[in-house]
Amino acid sequence: MSSSSSSSTRPTIQDVLENGDSAFGEQQHNDTYVNEKEKEEVLIEGFCVECADQPADCTCVQCQDQYCSVCFQALHRKGTRKTHEKKLLKEEEAKPAPVAAKRKSEDVEMGEKSETEKSDENNKRNEDSESEEEEEDEEVDNEHPFVQSNLPRGWFFERAKYIPLRLNLEERKKLRLLEAALHVSEYTDHVDILSFSNKAKRIVQQLQEMCAIISGLMVASDYRAGQKLLVDREFRDNAEFFAQIFEIGRRHKIMNPEKMRSEYGKMIHLLQDSQIPEIKELLGFTLVRPIRSVYLLLEERESLDLLHDQYIAVATMEIIPEGKSRHSIQTEIKNKERAIKYLSRKYSSKSLSESEIEWCLYSIGDNHAYLRGSRDPVDKMISYLQKYFDPKVEGKSEKDNDNSSSSRHGFSLFGFGMGEKSSVSDGRDNPHSLSIRFGKNGARLTHSHAHQYHYVLQSMILWREVMHDMFRLWTLSETDLLDDESPYRLRDTGQGLNRVQACPRVGRSMHAIVNKTMARVGPDNWVGSTVIHLGDHNVPNALTFIDKYTQVPRILNPLVICLDKIEEVMSNPEVKKYIDSAFGGLEELRRMILADFFKYAFDGSGAEDFFSAGSCIDGRLTSAWNWCSQIEKKVYFPVFLLTGFIGFDGDF
Repeated sequence: MSSSSSSSTRPTIQDVLENGDSAFGEQQHNDTYVNEKEKEEVLIEGFCVECADQPADCTCVQCQDQYCSVCFQALHRKGTRKTHEKKLLKEEEAKPAPVAAKRKSEDVEMGEKSETEKSDENNKRNEDSESEEEEEDEEVDNEHPFVQSNLPRGWFFERAKYIPLRLNLEERKKLRLLEAALHVSEYTDHVDILSFSNKAKRIVQQLQEMCAIISGLMVASDYRAGQKLLVDREFRDNAEFFAQIFEIGRRHKIMNPEKMRSEYGKMIHLLQDSQIPEIKELLGFTLVRPIRSVYLLLEERESLDLLHDQYIAVATMEIIPEGKSRHSIQTEIKNKERAIKYLSRKYSSKSLSESEIEWCLYSIGDNHAYLRGSRDPVDKMISYLQKYFDPKVEGKSEKDNDNSSSSRHGFSLFGFGMGEKSSVSDGRDNPHSLSIRFGKNGARLTHSHAHQYHYVLQSMILWREVMHDMFRLWTLSETDLLDDESPYRLRDTGQGLNRVQACPRVGRSMHAIVNKTMARVGPDNWVGSTVIHLGDHNVPNALTFIDKYTQVPRILNPLVICLDKIEEVMSNPEVKKYIDSAFGGLEELRRMILADFFKYAFDGSGAEDFFSAGSCIDGRLTSAWNWCSQIEKKVYFPVFLLTGFIGFDGDF
């Protein structure tokens, strides 16, 4: 019987000889139908119709199909499908998905259609999918609309003036040449010395040597480009190239303060000398050009309206994953990409391409990343101060606050209260008190708990404002340093020979920041001095000023990381036992570290005399750096090592 049935369905040799391949047509159709039928039978009732291996938990009202949540989100994320209504199965009883009947009817319909009709339908589907993708790029996500910026109007317009453009590939190649040339240079060793020889000739000789080194490295890296620089040409003929390569180095340093630690000082001194009128005349060209910023590029292309667009905040925002679900992170990423495409298409023109607009947007995004790494640690320390300490309550005891008094400014010299009786607790009975006394543990100030609290708080707020405006302050610092009408003087400041130069632009800006900080904390609550050292033996020039304040994130970041990771390392039973027995637990350890930092990182120490450190604006940072140099002596230093601490100064 099996042979007869087999013979009835399979073509014979005679059929093949007479009809050729068409003899297999019916058999192939039957096999296809059987395979499709078998696939349909594999689908189990109650499972997702798309992946077929996950239980269905929702239904699409328009599609009349059951999906798992992942497949529904993937299939309904764009185009007209985004408007489909989703209904959870718990709202209605799960029902078998009519997959078999639906697919069978589609197969019958497709079988009746011609090949031309099939190809027309496929082309139509492709066109619909393309139009859906275009709609996705242009329209706003209805479920997750663009986040409106809380920043004041014109914030991006003003800030873009001081945001450098991100380096492109060609500029990074030139940056490597500059770094290599500065690394082998001994410019300051030959120029900043006390000698009877002609200094102008020494400077010109060293500048020409630097240009020669850069030209030689250019030939070694790109022979054709280097050949154009050297063949039948002098240094002055390549002035634009040299100015460009030094501008690239300056722009890279502003956006990456941790880079070019030693090379940047050489470069600034070199450019500083090149701006001397006598050197300009002997050299025949200048090596200084303005920093390429986002604002300057858009101004050149007449596209400043981009900085006022309401979606620029979304296009430049930083995606922070902490405390967010994976879905929320992906949504923010897609919204950011969509906003970038929207702005690029809207503001592109013959003079400004879409890639250049994206270049500007990514550069502004780099500024946000810098603020997160430099300004946010200060905010974190302010929150720690306000959480663990109260200016009205001195730790666990208030007995010292009742009789404490201090000078008008909240500090006293040499332990005396400027004619008033000063009864200040030294924290001997209360280890969590913030009070300090002159002469104890190297302190140069005497503050009560409340005064020290306000002194630390206003110092932190001041640092935060400086970090927030660091790009602007850096630009003003370079403007002061490279001002050809403001010469420097080589002087022995007690720390070797330094270039002492006036800093009028940075000085005005810092005074504005100090006044802003005083207005925030209240003039009556201000503790300490408001003196800003600039252009003197403490801070000889704007380069030293920049170097001082770039240390703020270097000091606070390791401290914040340690405090945040203590709870993580305590997941180890042995570490938890050590911390509980030695420090009394997590909260007591954090309070101990914070109390020590807030007391002795703001005690006026770190210099040879009171006026070099003390409570002045710059002395607060000097005291903090002095505290960092003594971290190995602290009783809690092993905890720093357990959390991965390697140092405050970073890697060179």
